[in-house]
Amino acid sequence: MSCWAIQDRRYDDEKMKETAEMEGNYRIEEDFLGQCYIPGDVYWGIHTYRAINNFPISGYRLPPVFIRSLAIVKKAACLTNLELGYIERQKAEAIVSACDEIISGKLDEEFPLDAFQGGAGTSTNMNINEVIANRAIEILGGKKGDYSLVHPIEDVNLHQSTNDTYPTALKIATIFELRRLSEKIASLQGAFQRKEKEFADIVKVGRTEMQSAVPMTLGAEFSAYAEAIARDRWRVFKNEERLRVVNLGGTAVGTGLGAPRKYIFLVIEKLRQLTGLGLARSENMVDQTANSDCFVEVSGILNAHAANLSKISNDLRLLTLLGEISLPCVQVGSSIMPGKCNPVLLEAAIQVSMRVMANDFLISHAVSRSSLQINEFLPILAFSLLESLALLININKLLIGYIESIEAQPDKIRQSFDTNPIIITALLPYLGYDKVSFLLKQFLASGQTSIRQFLLERLDRDLVERVFSAQNLSSLGHRD
Repeated sequence: MSCWAIQDRRYDDEKMKETAEMEGNYRIEEDFLGQCYIPGDVYWGIHTYRAINNFPISGYRLPPVFIRSLAIVKKAACLTNLELGYIERQKAEAIVSACDEIISGKLDEEFPLDAFQGGAGTSTNMNINEVIANRAIEILGGKKGDYSLVHPIEDVNLHQSTNDTYPTALKIATIFELRRLSEKIASLQGAFQRKEKEFADIVKVGRTEMQSAVPMTLGAEFSAYAEAIARDRWRVFKNEERLRVVNLGGTAVGTGLGAPRKYIFLVIEKLRQLTGLGLARSENMVDQTANSDCFVEVSGILNAHAANLSKISNDLRLLTLLGEISLPCVQVGSSIMPGKCNPVLLEAAIQVSMRVMANDFLISHAVSRSSLQINEFLPILAFSLLESLALLININKLLIGYIESIEAQPDKIRQSFDTNPIIITALLPYLGYDKVSFLLKQFLASGQTSIRQFLLERLDRDLVERVFSAQNLSSLGHRD
């Protein structure tokens, strides 16, 4: 995520022209609206130039994983056109080489567009078309801007539309990121499971409604965290299935207008080979072009994981406050209180969860506001979804070692357990409600502080030790 943010790169046409003519390092490009002076050292062209000036909005751009996924789509299209004879081999090889450079990350700085842009992603699609074209021109020995050698639209964008390349690239990028996230969640699950085993014999007081409840073990408490994360892992892993159906070849509205039938069938095969993903062409590409609900479903799974992370993080903060566990101290916690150490990583996890939940709303809204045959709001959807994935990948990675370093405070837990009258509830199956109530009244009137000691003095010692053992408290129900 380090290169998501960008500086304001707007260009003043008159100043650009004056500077370009003075320095001599420029080229003139022309589109339907007229001519523009383009800096001579960049690979993008006039369409990107106009988008830079039109959308100086957020200072954020789409992450590299999206740009590289879009380059894979362009490469698949080029290889398909080459195989079917729609493009010359020399030109195609130069385009493929340019795509490979983008995929490797070599040309990341050539994609300066703001993530918040109109046009359903057309600006980004033209940005990559221009970069590929100008780099391919160089590979062929030409000069940037000589589109007689390689044309951004007629060659790089051949048989494509923003409306099929952009959502296809987004699905590919999302699958790649989901796989990374699944791995990190699996590791976090393992960390909680190891703590579950480590804390298995530590009996404690459970809590409901922020009040003391029946006895349990610290291991059982951590088992709930492990299970929640395990569900997240499974859901994220299965989520990939929602994204494998793509509309590449559907062009503008999903009918394939402008693309040969052979191309439409072959391009998916090429894309599958390049990505290693089980992608399939949609049987109804009009549907896949008009509707983006699969991204809402994916975001919903991320939202569920965010909710679990937030809940668990807050629980761990409370357990620290109660003195039952200690968290690793990763930085000085106060500018005025020496020695204070705050649960900063857990607070960061909660904030990540908030952001993911907010993004879930944005994604749902972007899908619901699309109209007729296209989703005009794919740019904010793409940015929000990929941001959520990146945030969750990063916070899971950080939490793994953090959870591993949690330590129990058995002495504090034991003291709290032994002095809490609520633990007498565990004797109900053996003594009955009335006798347990009578014992509790006696204890409260006795002035003693340890109810465990009180019970040991009045009941069979073996019964008390067995009832309050970790094995009994962690078993399902009681044994007659």
